[in-house]
This record gives sequence, structure tokens and C-alpha cells, in this order.
Amino acid sequence: MMYRRSQEEEQHPQSGLTEDQIKQQWRKLGFFCELDDQKRLWTLTGSRAGLLYFPDLLLGYVNDPKHAADGEQEHYGPYGSLDVMTYPAPGFDGRAIRGSLDDLTRLAELVGEKLATAQAGESISIREEYAADSPYTLVLDVRPDGFDPASSDRERLGTATERKVSPPKQS
Repeated sequence: MMYRRSQEEEQHPQSGLTEDQIKQQWRKLGFFCELDDQKRLWTLTGSRAGLLYFPDLLLGYVNDPKHAADGEQEHYGPYGSLDVMTYPAPGFDGRAIRGSLDDLTRLAELVGEKLATAQAGESISIREEYAADSPYTLVLDVRPDGFDPASSDRERLGTATERKVSPPKQS
């Protein structure tokens, strides 16, 4: 189930996107994000290279002065479903991936370390190392190189096409 905000909080500018614009935004993000409240999981699905955009996203968030105060947040992805929030305590919950700026920096480093040795087909769970008391877990679902994150958006796009990967050039 894709995380959706209540009517009052929903990001309306995103609702007018075409299917192609939605696909492009997932590709620009580098990974697909899904929140499953039943399993209490934030799942980021992408190739190792695509998932490495997540630590960059976190560091970009941390380095933006407007995010310094507790309660500040930013929504990412075509639906605004990936929420990063400045918060006194680190954690993952049904609303956001949160923490102080130092915590979010630590999470970016942790994700980068985990992905450094990750192989396609691996599922990496992060909770204990970041926020043991957290009610949710962050899962990095590592797919093969060339994976198209838009192909995971079954709910809105149905079966999206695979991105074509160019064969390596012969020298």
C-alpha cells in the first residue's frame, strides 16, 4: 500500500502529473519509495546506483538552512510520499523518516556504508543501527543495474516498461 496523506495534507500540485511525468520523477529520484503501514516498512527500491541518491538527498536536506528547526520537513517523489523531517529523536514512523540534522547525516552515512557492498537481490533492513525504538524499519531493496524505479509504481501506473540499458561499448 502506498502511503497517502489525508486530504488536508495531500500535495495537490503533484496530482496533475501525467503518467510520463510520474515515471520521470521516479527516475530522477533514483528509486521508488513505498510505505507499508501494515508491515511497518519504508521500502526504497532501486539499483545500487539509484539507491545511492538517498544519502545524497538526506545530505542535501541537512545542508539546507531552512531545515534546521524541529518540525521542518520536505516531501520527495512524484506523490510527495517520501517525507524527511527534522525531529529531536531519530526514527521511522508512519509519517516520516526523521531525526536531528546530525541523526540524518548519520543515516546517510549508514545507508552509504550498507550500499557499498550490496548486491542485486539483497534486502537491507535499517532500524537497530539508527533508531532501535522506531516503530518502522527502513528497507533498501537492491535491484540489478539499469533497474527502472518507475516499474515499481504498480498502484498508479500498472505495469511500467523496463528502462532500456545500452550494451557496453566495445573498445
